[in-house]
Amino acid sequence: MKLLWSFICALALAGCGAEVATTAATGAAIKKQELEAGKQMKEMADKKIEAATQAMQQRAEEQNKADK
Repeated sequence: MKLLWSFICALALAGCGAEVATTAATGAAIKKQELEAGKQMKEMADKKIEAATQAMQQRAEEQNKADK
């Protein structure tokens, strides 16, 4: 009887460990996706900032030419 009880407890504990491992893996996958999405957003923001900077420089050059 003790052997059966020990076996049942071992199975229960092993099942909990597998669930924790699965949950951790899922959490890590979600974090990876969030990180990649964040990188994409940063790249898009950098491109928009660069475009705005270039537009400002062009307007400043045009204004300098008009002032001369």
